[in-house]
Amino acid sequence: MDILKKKFFDKSSQLRTELKALRKEHGQKVVDDVNIAQIIGGMRGIKSMLWETSVLDANEGIRFRGYTIPELKEILPKRAPDGKEPLPEGLFWLMLVDEIPTQEEVNWLSDEWEKRADIPSSVFKMLDSLPEDTHPMSMFIMGINALQYDSIFAKKYAEGMSKADYWDATYEDSMNLLARLPRLAAYIYRKVYHDGKQIEPDNSLDWAGNFAHMLGIGSEDFKSLMRLYLTIHADHEGGNASAHTAHLINSTLADVYLSYGGAMSSLAGPLHGLANQEVIKWIVEMTEELGTTKPTNDQVKDYINETLKSGKVIPGYGHAVLRQPDPRFTAQRLFAEEYIPDNDFVKIVWQLFEVVPPILGALGKVKNPWPNVDAHSGAILVHYGLTQYTFYTVLFGVSRALGVMAASCWSRALGLPLERPKSVNSLWIKEQINNS
Repeated sequence: MDILKKKFFDKSSQLRTELKALRKEHGQKVVDDVNIAQIIGGMRGIKSMLWETSVLDANEGIRFRGYTIPELKEILPKRAPDGKEPLPEGLFWLMLVDEIPTQEEVNWLSDEWEKRADIPSSVFKMLDSLPEDTHPMSMFIMGINALQYDSIFAKKYAEGMSKADYWDATYEDSMNLLARLPRLAAYIYRKVYHDGKQIEPDNSLDWAGNFAHMLGIGSEDFKSLMRLYLTIHADHEGGNASAHTAHLINSTLADVYLSYGGAMSSLAGPLHGLANQEVIKWIVEMTEELGTTKPTNDQVKDYINETLKSGKVIPGYGHAVLRQPDPRFTAQRLFAEEYIPDNDFVKIVWQLFEVVPPILGALGKVKNPWPNVDAHSGAILVHYGLTQYTFYTVLFGVSRALGVMAASCWSRALGLPLERPKSVNSLWIKEQINNS
């Protein structure tokens, strides 16, 4: 049993025992109320999931095992000898076993994923057979599902695996999938946008650095960006659409390949991960219509108002939970301030941060007029040459796997059951109102 698996087994076994006792003694205790608006309005805010890896606070933002993004940037191991951004491997370790890893442990995990990263040629042949205009996210989902034939969980379950071993097979599948995702994503990128001219992995690099290398953007600054990007997008508690989808599917005892393929179908929706490509597209369209990449505040305000009058939203602004600027936006802004402060699109992003919130706030209907994570990422990616907007959600998907895989391991280790909420119809809702 490897060193990370042993830590996870010990910690999850202890918590599973504790939760079993809590459920027996306090299972009927009421801790939250549900109102009709939540039933009709997408179950917003209903506390009904166990998700160990992160918690989202409306005002403080995301905390990974209790740590904020600024704290993680300071304490997580970095690329030696002079790296400035945290290594995503360190965040995965933290989410899985609730410990800040040492540099040696992070190096071990990088090497372990390197050993597991090979992808069968059949997966690449399948991708090559697809129509040229297939969306990269569709390719990514199909690639993940094509890897499922190799699922350890599926094979062992078919052989009659004990429930006590579900976590072990899930851990192995999760480690394998995480190891392979950068290679899969990079292959899709090079196939779609660079005539299929692939770049072989550089095994001297870390997980995110090697991903940047395989994309073909090998500057040290871009490698640093990928380390930051893949860290801050890794998890956002369990209620977001993609994480919840994975949790639901995995609760049926479908393996992590199937559950993560489903999660990526959720991420591909315009109201979720696809929004990241909409932001930079909207900014580019604005500069083209205005005829300048250095618009005045009045020009930006007019364009925003025209967008709102046409019945559209301002992409990158608003969030289902957050009521303050997204800390992930702030982390990207700090990166841009250090590396590319003079970029015109980056300056527009900062300009929007000043102009958009007052306009949205004055409408009186927007609960959160502040920027979310998507508001900044596109401008930085464009600067480094990753101008293909339709690939941005794939980048998001590679990162989000870190949190979902860690949480899936916990779900199976704790023996969480099939997720099965109770639905009601409109007649039931009317009866509740009439009888109150």
